[in-house]
Amino acid sequence: MQEEVEPGAPQSTPEAPNHDQKQTRRGHVPRRKRWTTIERDLRAAKGPLLAGVDEVGRGPIAGPVVACAVIMPAETRAIAGVDDSKQLTAEQRVRLAVKIRERAVAFSLGAASVHEIDRINIYQASVLAMRRALERLVVKPDHVVIDGRVMRTLPIPHTAVVHGDARCFSIACASILAKVTRDLLMTRLGVRYPQYIWDHNAGYTTRAHVAGLTSHGITPHHRRSFCRISDLLLEVERQTALQDLEPRALDDVGMPDEDDFDYEIVAGAELGPDDLDQGLEQRL
Repeated sequence: MQEEVEPGAPQSTPEAPNHDQKQTRRGHVPRRKRWTTIERDLRAAKGPLLAGVDEVGRGPIAGPVVACAVIMPAETRAIAGVDDSKQLTAEQRVRLAVKIRERAVAFSLGAASVHEIDRINIYQASVLAMRRALERLVVKPDHVVIDGRVMRTLPIPHTAVVHGDARCFSIACASILAKVTRDLLMTRLGVRYPQYIWDHNAGYTTRAHVAGLTSHGITPHHRRSFCRISDLLLEVERQTALQDLEPRALDDVGMPDEDDFDYEIVAGAELGPDDLDQGLEQRL
């Protein structure tokens, strides 16, 4: 059974401040609680083991989409500083990722490769990455809560929460772990392909990334199905025909090798806690 929680739904409203409480100083308003009651309500209805799931990497024009599933303990305080990963700096995400891993009941990672993104589209590839992450959890959750809208092709009962990474603690934790993992992967791929500045843009469309595409063409890690890549290929073909130049080979065409951060392992969703351990230790 799939459910969807929209912003402003009764069960998703943060607990309002109690205005009857005695104020500690003149003009002071008690701080509103950071997280909504969605997770508490779901645990009461479904069971204590609630898996938060989120993915990162839908928007870039290069690299895989990576998902994380994490079960946080029900009766402990939220980790201070956890938020939607997009609202945090890279240093904050790495620091929080260590704390999340230490405190989590279980967590796992899944990914879908560029080849899969081009073959089945980015939406279905995101579902695939999330399903792989859930299947790799060593602890079976009582229920699953995901960011965004209900995914009807995700064959696992779940509750979807719009803007969930800003409203549900476990989803925010999953978002941070997924983001740290994907950024690390793109940084390592950037060593192999420095022309695209992936250590700074993580495969997103920036001026420096586009400049690299224009000068060096595409790599096996670029998403050919995305409009920007398709347009670039057409433009290269047009210029080649007009200038009567020899066809320019695409950059480093071929299967990725061992220098590509075990890319085939990531593509097959075999990226696990040990991989994240090693990456985080190098960053800290």
